[in-house]
Amino acid sequence: MLLTPIEWEALQLSLKISLVAVAASLPLGIAMAWVLARKQFAGKSIVDGMIHLPLVLPPVVIGYLLLIVMGRRGAVGQWLYETFGVSFSFSWKGAALASAVVAFPLLVRAIRLSLELVDQKLEQAARTLGASPWRVFFTITLPLIMPGILSGLVLAFARSLGEFGATITFVSNIPGETQTIPLAMFAFIETPGAEQSVARLCVLSIVIALMSLLGSEWLSRRMKRRMGMQ
Repeated sequence: MLLTPIEWEALQLSLKISLVAVAASLPLGIAMAWVLARKQFAGKSIVDGMIHLPLVLPPVVIGYLLLIVMGRRGAVGQWLYETFGVSFSFSWKGAALASAVVAFPLLVRAIRLSLELVDQKLEQAARTLGASPWRVFFTITLPLIMPGILSGLVLAFARSLGEFGATITFVSNIPGETQTIPLAMFAFIETPGAEQSVARLCVLSIVIALMSLLGSEWLSRRMKRRMGMQ
């Protein structure tokens, strides 16, 4: 099942965008998950709702909001372009931003659930022995929540690979720049005689998603065995 150059380009671009989106989201995802799991503050429900809003909003709405905020003439995008020369509009960076926004709730949710399962007495014991909060987090908390982080990363990666609505609304469908696998499938569906290309990309998407989920399960089990959780 050989891929055409356009299909290979869409595959490589999809993997690049998904990896960048997940890597850029991870630090903020861990921080937000920790705040939601460990802190009580006024407006926590609102913050939680805002983080999970992309799960229930139509992707086209997310793409439109990104366009008016992060577009070259948007409230933030214009400042970034004029100050740093950074533009998200009609580029792969914008596609990565759209994928990150859509996948962010899945990442935060998986890490938060893992944090809530950690016995806080272990952290408290380390603090009584003189460990700083940062040392407690990196030596105790972070290793214990690693299975949750891995699960969140894979879920976010798989969701990024399948992103369509927000991407096409924000950065359009530009071959070689923003045309990921879902957008390439959409273009092929509208092209007479391109049924084989659609079928190949469909099978490829299923294989990548399945491999990601199986890999996540294997890594999670291995991490748990190393930490004596199984």
